[in-house]
Amino acid sequence: MHVLLIDDHTLFRAGLKGLLERHGIGVSVAGGGEDGVRLAAQIEFDVVLLDLRMPGMSGLEVLQRLREAGVAQPVVMLTTSNDERDLVGSLRCGAQGYLLKDMDPDALVQALREILAGKTVVAPELAAVLAKVVQRGEVSAKERQVLFEELTPREMEILRHLAEGESNKIIARCLGICDGTVKLHVKAILRKLGLSSRVEAAVLAAQRGLGAKP
Repeated sequence: MHVLLIDDHTLFRAGLKGLLERHGIGVSVAGGGEDGVRLAAQIEFDVVLLDLRMPGMSGLEVLQRLREAGVAQPVVMLTTSNDERDLVGSLRCGAQGYLLKDMDPDALVQALREILAGKTVVAPELAAVLAKVVQRGEVSAKERQVLFEELTPREMEILRHLAEGESNKIIARCLGICDGTVKLHVKAILRKLGLSSRVEAAVLAAQRGLGAKP
C-alpha cells in the first residue's frame, strides 16, 4: 500500500509518515492542497489521506479537484472535526472514509485496509451523528450504506426482523437460536449503528426498505 498524505502540519505529517512506514506502508507527503493535487498527478498511490482544515485550499476543495482530475483512488478525510456538516459534506463529495486524528494507530491502519477493500469507513465515534442524519432522511444511498456495512449477515437478518417489530422471543424462534443470543446481536447492532434503542434501529431498517417478510 502507498499513501499520499496531504496535511499542512509539519510535525503531524512527519509523525504519521513514520508510523505508517513502520507498518510497511509507503508514504508520499504534501504540505498543502495545491501541492497535493500536483503530486497526485505525478506519482502512483493507492489511497489519499487528506486533512480537512487547511489554509488556502480546504480538504473538500482538494477532494473535488482530485475527482475533477480523474483520480479514482479512495480519498480519506483525516481530521479533528466531528461536525456533522463536515462528515456529510465529505461523503457527498466522494470521500471513502472520515477518520479522526486521535484514533489508535492500529485502528487507522486497519481502516485503510478496509477502505482499499472497497468499504466506506467512518470513525466509530461519529456513527451516532450519521445515524441522526439518516433518521432525518437527509442522506444519499451511499451515506445510508455506511451505517450498515459493519453489520454481520446474522445481524442484518435480525435487523430485518426488528423492522417488522418482532420481539426477541419471536426472532429467536424464527432463526432457531436462543433469546439470549438475539439480545447480544441486538446490542451489537445498536452499538454499530450508534443507536440507543431497538425502535431507532427498526426506523432505520424501515427507511432502508428492510424487512423479514417479502
